[in-house]
Amino acid sequence: MNQEAMRCLLCPVPMCSTKGCPIHTPVPQAMKLYREGKPYEAGKLVFDNNPLSAVTSRICDWQRFCYGHCVLNARKQPVRWYEIEQEISAAYLKNHHETKSPETIGTAAIIGGGPAGIAAAIRLARQGVAVTIYDQMERVGGVLRYGIPEFRLERTYVDSLERILLELGVHFVGHTKLGSDCLLDSLMKHYDAVLLAAGAEKARTLRIPGETRPHVFYAVEWLKKPAASVLGDHVIVIGGGNVAMDACRTAKRMGRDVQVFYRKTFENMPANPLEVEEAQKEGIPFHVFQAPVEVRGHSVVFRDCENDQDEHGKTVTRILDGTDHEVKCDTLLVAAGESVDYSLFGDVKPQMDERGWLKTGEHGKIEGLANVFAAGDFLLGARTVVESAATGNQAADGMLEVIRNKTKEA
Repeated sequence: MNQEAMRCLLCPVPMCSTKGCPIHTPVPQAMKLYREGKPYEAGKLVFDNNPLSAVTSRICDWQRFCYGHCVLNARKQPVRWYEIEQEISAAYLKNHHETKSPETIGTAAIIGGGPAGIAAAIRLARQGVAVTIYDQMERVGGVLRYGIPEFRLERTYVDSLERILLELGVHFVGHTKLGSDCLLDSLMKHYDAVLLAAGAEKARTLRIPGETRPHVFYAVEWLKKPAASVLGDHVIVIGGGNVAMDACRTAKRMGRDVQVFYRKTFENMPANPLEVEEAQKEGIPFHVFQAPVEVRGHSVVFRDCENDQDEHGKTVTRILDGTDHEVKCDTLLVAAGESVDYSLFGDVKPQMDERGWLKTGEHGKIEGLANVFAAGDFLLGARTVVESAATGNQAADGMLEVIRNKTKEA
């Protein structure tokens, strides 16, 4: 890998970092240390910027991010930084230990133990904030533990992050859901700052007849504890995102005959293209321009689609009448997208924008709420792990400012 590292130009304005990476990984600085035979120091530099680097370097859409922005793409020879990051980050995470801060400067509650919550908790605890993470699942990790299959992400990385949180004194409260087991207005009173970092776990429905049949499952829920026992021999997955790819590849590994149906074409799929490619290599057939219109006893009725242009010249996907056809299946896994459950706010009424999203300011601070911030899917909608981690860092910085101001006032 030294040979690959030597190809890096150590750009003074690195596009791979400044434009290509959501969390702005210091690639040239880390690459320089690596080339000098200092992999531990390189790993520390990367970890301090992004404690989830061992994770994100493995599951990132690096073609869209760092690799896709390398200046050597002009010669069609971009540097495979992500492979070097995997090496140094895994070694550092495995051997790194933290020490709890000797003093406490304030308190913070984090709702959601996924990527954004983990990143924020580490950043806050290192500065002496007493952090409590609340999550509906049994252990910390969120989508990293209860969503992404282990064949894509080994749980050892999540376990190491969990260990680091414990070393920093972060308290984890599982089996707790905001809005039912704990209330936001109560947390706002008892903590100096609150971060909403729960994932987009509310499955979007197809809104078609028959969707409530017993053999229909929502992939985002099924992937939390994927059970082969609920799957029949022939499985249809509807969707084109990462959840759909994880669901179809997991079902395939369970020995099922799996097909993926998507209403648009491959270029429109929000999934990481690498995951789509891997699914195809595993023999999973994809059917594009197929819109589901009805679920029957042991089949799904689809209708053909096509791309067209509206009056403004924008490409739109239209469903074609008279093209209904029935596809047999024993189980349907719906992966039509996920959204944030804003009902978790309870009696607290945050300001919303014209899109129906939270109104937020700098560092993800929720407008109208004095000490509450948003990160991850709560801020961005369903996005990537690295984007969530970046917003966790940003929210932590804003929360630290609030906490320090409270300390001064006291």
